[in-house]
Amino acid sequence: MVSWNKIARRIRVPLGFALAVLYVWLAQPTWLSLGLGFCIVAWGVAIRGYASGYVQKNEQLATSGPYAYTRNPLYLGSIVLALGFALAARNWWIGGVMVVLFLAIYLPVIRGEEAYLRGRFAEFDEYVRQVPRLLPRWTPGAVGGKGEAARGSFRWALYQQHREYNASLGAAALLAVLGLRLLLRLRW
Repeated sequence: MVSWNKIARRIRVPLGFALAVLYVWLAQPTWLSLGLGFCIVAWGVAIRGYASGYVQKNEQLATSGPYAYTRNPLYLGSIVLALGFALAARNWWIGGVMVVLFLAIYLPVIRGEEAYLRGRFAEFDEYVRQVPRLLPRWTPGAVGGKGEAARGSFRWALYQQHREYNASLGAAALLAVLGLRLLLRLRW
């Protein structure tokens, strides 16, 4: 039997695209909400981009950079993005759907990934003790040890390998659609 974790992992991206259509239809942006939303979305994109430059999937446990503050900076960035888009849209239904999606999709995915990492990396339990799951610490956790994992640094090659630029392009496109809607005063 397939677990909800696996289903959630598979449907999260396609579901996001489907919900983008609903988002544009329900959005009621103003220039102010769009500007404020843009600022928050840009912050979310930056968090995701920065985090992606540290991830070496299945090879090494990321514990440096943003991973020294939160175990899930990519998901934190996604939450910040969602908050920005909810603000830009000015629609409570959209905010509610985003909360439900986080609880139903992302929490199970995070738990599933943690189970995988626990089985793959012996140092994961120590990392869990020192670094919070989602809301970041004010100071970096003292996790690491010897080698690249301890010092780590952002690598553009990893950012490009993970194609994190797609988040920037998608965010820009969605904000542009909202801006165009405002310019043309479209009411759907």
